[in-house]
Amino acid sequence: MISMRSLFFCLLGLALIAGPTRADEHALFATQSLTPEIALKAMRAALGKCRAEGYQVAVAVVDRAGNLQALVRDRFAGAHTPESARRKAWTATSFRTNTTELAELTQSGNPQSGIRHIGGALMLGGGVLIEAGGSLVGAIGVSGAPGGDADDLCALAGVEAIEEDIGF
Repeated sequence: MISMRSLFFCLLGLALIAGPTRADEHALFATQSLTPEIALKAMRAALGKCRAEGYQVAVAVVDRAGNLQALVRDRFAGAHTPESARRKAWTATSFRTNTTELAELTQSGNPQSGIRHIGGALMLGGGVLIEAGGSLVGAIGVSGAPGGDADDLCALAGVEAIEEDIGF
């Protein structure tokens, strides 16, 4: 049971941490996110690029918070590819960095190597950010091509397919 005195000091501490709100600061903010139709368009374009290259893959598109919006696994893509694609897209949004770059930054011995131990993070190429007007709106992840660089090319084709729609 929490005493009234303990409760008082907890609330006082929270008030001090939060600090005063400036008069010109807004209490709410707005964000942009992909529509399901645009997420599907990006997904289809990435899948089409991989098929044209002869790769069987899975493609996932997530919103800016990492929530899944679209996912497809091609007929002969490995059973692991849907989850890998989703995790690559989630990792890119979570760390606001394409996963090929994260794979390099988090190598053993680097200060950021501990990021590899965060549950759900996948430091493999194939997770690419989707930005509009300088703001993050989502990410696309591809898994199943022979290597992260090939996954990246397919993911980039997905981003390019929606550039005009999202007003780059």
